[in-house]
Amino acid sequence: QVHLVESGGGLVQAGGSLRLSCQVSGRTFNSYGMGWFRQAPGKEREFVAGINWSGGTTVYTDSVKGRFTISRDNAKNTVYLQMGELKPEDTAVYLCAMGSSREAVTNPKVPRYWGPGTQVTVSS
Repeated sequence: QVHLVESGGGLVQAGGSLRLSCQVSGRTFNSYGMGWFRQAPGKEREFVAGINWSGGTTVYTDSVKGRFTISRDNAKNTVYLQMGELKPEDTAVYLCAMGSSREAVTNPKVPRYWGPGTQVTVSS
């Protein structure tokens, strides 16, 4: 079975930083692209950042460019999301997802495998 587990969420003041991690097991991690998504109450799930199988290609939604960085460690089967200059509008449950190809995951309708999510709350 494929398992994805996120960690690193929490409560932080505006302007602060957090680093999220997503540990993957049960599948050959370095063969697939990964993505981070978020979902706020009453809103649809939205793309945040994606990374291809090697880490050589990264993609970001406009609202996080320059503030967030996605990376991966294929030796540890882990993908990270370093979040900086956090804003109250970044408050959401953050979920990682594994794609079905080597390309970065950017479409929330595509991934078959998801983690349960980790809550990020940014206070003003």
